[in-house]
Amino acid sequence: MAVTSTAHPTRAHAAGSVRRRATRALGGELQQFILRRVGQTVLVLFCVATLTFFLVRLTGDPVQAMLPPEATIAQEQALRQALGLDRPVFVQYVSYLSGILHLDFGQSLFFHQPAFDLIVQRLPATIELGAGALVFALLVAIPAGIIAAVKRGSAADSSVVAGVLVGQSTPAFFVGIILILVFAVNLHWLPASGRGGFDHLILPAITLGLYSMAMIARLLRSSLIDVLSEDYIRTARSKGLSRWQVIRDHGLQNAALPVVTIIGLEIGSLLGGAILTEQVFSWPGVGRLTVEAITNRDFPLMQAIVLFLSVIFVVTNLIVDIAYAFLDPRVRLS
Repeated sequence: MAVTSTAHPTRAHAAGSVRRRATRALGGELQQFILRRVGQTVLVLFCVATLTFFLVRLTGDPVQAMLPPEATIAQEQALRQALGLDRPVFVQYVSYLSGILHLDFGQSLFFHQPAFDLIVQRLPATIELGAGALVFALLVAIPAGIIAAVKRGSAADSSVVAGVLVGQSTPAFFVGIILILVFAVNLHWLPASGRGGFDHLILPAITLGLYSMAMIARLLRSSLIDVLSEDYIRTARSKGLSRWQVIRDHGLQNAALPVVTIIGLEIGSLLGGAILTEQVFSWPGVGRLTVEAITNRDFPLMQAIVLFLSVIFVVTNLIVDIAYAFLDPRVRLS
């Protein structure tokens, strides 16, 4: 009896030591995963900044776009010198990277304001549009995906699949024009353009959120179909739970992980992909500002916008990866 009483605490202590070592190992592995992803994020942003700097200079000379056709060569040279475009490209590049490190994205050549301030002024409109598009996508996609998975092979499933195909294959500018013609021009139910009350948000939010809605519905349908074929779902049904209780308490909980991941990625895509939608509906956001910067060959503003949108998308991707690593430790090994 004495041997048994002393051996039991020894085994418990050994088991506790194993658990502590395993916890420390998982914590160290998670820390390495986060540091590796942060390093990759910094590298991606550096590459984006470099490519943006050189590619925007292939669009043409901004001096010629800013001056009238009858401007003299002396006037062109004076403006080019005032803008700092007479310096060697490498010197401009080093100055550009140095400004980024100090959160100085340069002065807009067309608006004569700091590029970052212009983005901040237009950002609330883009966030409003992106949030409206995401709400629309979730309100439609989640019920549609569940119905299509539960009633697989039925007319409802076929309708959802057809809607997904249309949503993922129709360009945003075409959807926007059709919605304007139907609901603004013919029916006079909603305004055709501009930013104002809730009625101004409906058409652009539907246009922007249509693709995300189709993607989320398709992913939820396929994920839920896979989950509903698992053994534990049949076990739950055998316990007397109703069909909707099984789907709500067991099916959706396990099918939601990939859906949550794609929703996180779609947040960055909605904010960065609103260029066409904002242009069609004259929505005063960052997307329309991007078109104005390209039209006016505004180098500093183009560079700042591309880098800003890249930061949003890459950081959102980083947050999703880290959250996924907490939810599913197997991700850390991939």
